[in-house]
Formats: sequence, structure tokens, C-alpha cells
Amino acid sequence: MAQAKSSGECRPRGRPQLRSDEETKQIVFDAARHAFAVDGYAATSTEELARRAGISTKTLYRLFPGKAALFAAMCADRLERLLSDVHLQANDDVEIEAGLRAALLACADLALDPEVVALQRMILQDSAEFPELAATFYKNGISRTATALARWLRVQVKKKLIAIDDVDEAAGMLIGMVASAPQRAAIYGGIPLPSRKDIERRVRTCATLFLDGCRATPP
Repeated sequence: MAQAKSSGECRPRGRPQLRSDEETKQIVFDAARHAFAVDGYAATSTEELARRAGISTKTLYRLFPGKAALFAAMCADRLERLLSDVHLQANDDVEIEAGLRAALLACADLALDPEVVALQRMILQDSAEFPELAATFYKNGISRTATALARWLRVQVKKKLIAIDDVDEAAGMLIGMVASAPQRAAIYGGIPLPSRKDIERRVRTCATLFLDGCRATPP
């Protein structure tokens, strides 16, 4: 004979607990990243995004005024999460070259993240029809990464460990040196993104070039 379940085993009755808006937004962001990367921005409708996320279009429009607002929020959310993992150490216990390598590695991890590169590829494909996509990506991603690195460089200048006239320009140069070529190779040439080992080797080379230069010392 079946026995009654104990009170601790009873399932709660009534309507299931609803998801919060923030949880729903994350589901929409995940669906949008995949849809945009596979089908492109222009070919992806809000109805398709709602279907992929398992919500109604009414709910989608309540959370985001339109597809452009969704794209901007998606980029900001993803890059915010990646940037939160970018720890550019600037304390007295870290030697300048080790600190620069760590900073450049953090920036390279962001710039060469497969999802970030996929977004860039999609933006390039649709930039003529939707120029605001590139501006959004630049503001929320590229510019913020350079600002974070410039902040780290500025601390090193104040500590008199390096001498730079324009830290913002130097930060852009460093990010370009460590990430631009692999990005272009992946986006335009279809070449796989570099492995972790290759990224670390590139970071070491860039740090050495920046700190020591490559001009041969005369005898």
C-alpha cells in the first residue's frame, strides 16, 4: 500500500514562481547572441528572438523597446561580464613586466573571446544597413577595454616605472599589437583564433617590445 508522503516531500501547490525580469533578460541575451551570430542582425526578427527565448513578443517589448535596444543591452551585458574578469593589477608587489603581461593577457582574452569576435563579424556584415551597431560595440567594448588599460598604464607612469606622454594612445597601440592581427585573421581569413599558449607567447613578445624596444644596441 502506498503511504502518504511526509510533509518534507510534498510538492508546493499553486502557481510556480515566476522568473524575475533579470533572469528573463539573460535568457533573451543568450538566444540573441546565438541568433545574431548565426543568422545576422538584419535577418533576425523580434518574433524569432522571442520564440527562441520562450517568451511572448509582448514580454520582449516590455523588456526592450526594440531590436536595437536589445542588441545594445546584450553587448553591454556580455562585455560587462567579460570586463569584470579583467583584473589589471597595479599594486606594489607586482613587477612591471609581470604586471604588463597580466594586463595585456586580460585584454587579449576579451578581444579574442570567440563570442566577441563573432559579434564583430556580424557587425561588419550589417554595418552598412545598421551603422549604430558598430558605434554601440565600440562604446561598450573596444573603448572600455582601452580605458581600463590606460588606467593601469597611468598608475605605472605615476610610479615612474615607465615614461609615456599619452597613455590613452599607448593603450590603443598595445591592444592593437596584441589582438588586432589575430582578430583580422579570424574575421577575414577564416583562420582559427590563437590557442591560449599562442596568446601567452604573443603577450610576452608585446610586453618586451613595449618595455625594451627592439633596436639593436651599438657595440
